[in-house]
Amino acid sequence: MNTQAMHIMEGFLPVGWSIGWGILCLPFFIAGIISMKKTLQEDSKTKLVLAMAGAFAFVLSALKVPSVTGSCSHATGVGLGAILFGPTVMVVIGGIVLLFQALLLAHGGITTLGANVFSMAIVGPFAAYFIYKLLRKTKMPEWFAIFLAAMLGDLLTYVMTSIQLALAFPAQTGGFMESLLKFLGIFAMTQIPLAISEGLLTVVVINALKKYSQEGLISLGRLSKED
Repeated sequence: MNTQAMHIMEGFLPVGWSIGWGILCLPFFIAGIISMKKTLQEDSKTKLVLAMAGAFAFVLSALKVPSVTGSCSHATGVGLGAILFGPTVMVVIGGIVLLFQALLLAHGGITTLGANVFSMAIVGPFAAYFIYKLLRKTKMPEWFAIFLAAMLGDLLTYVMTSIQLALAFPAQTGGFMESLLKFLGIFAMTQIPLAISEGLLTVVVINALKKYSQEGLISLGRLSKED
């Protein structure tokens, strides 16, 4: 079954599910706009870093890797922005990324935009952000916290997509759980190494940003001078 991995393709979901996921995304999107406006008002210098986080997500999520199961997988790139700006900002950035990919690259679709936003731009960033904050509170080394946050944010995105597909298409025998296991199995072979790669790449990018603009990152409130 070709679902374009974490980008559920145009027209694939029943109308009810498409509308439902879109409605569910609305409060997160509104909160994201408010959070982004506040962030930019506090420090206009963050515009460049914010644009970079958006470009990072766009490029990584646009690079599809063929799967041995006949499907395809891709990284998400949302962990970076979630760590730097918080998860609500990434809802807006991720939504824009997914919209552009649907219109320009035929990845995903307009009818499935709500479902794709919920999995990649809501579940992924929120998971990455809270995992990062939790690990930092336990005095975990920063690089390892970044790695696990970005990696697990990626994996939980594909888990959410599998749940969405299983809810919309429960198996005739075994129902939701049987269908969920099927979709998880389809994506697991390629998504796990991709998630590990995304975690490592996110660490490299943040280290590079710290090297060239540490004060700018500190001003975001995500890093301290001791990091």
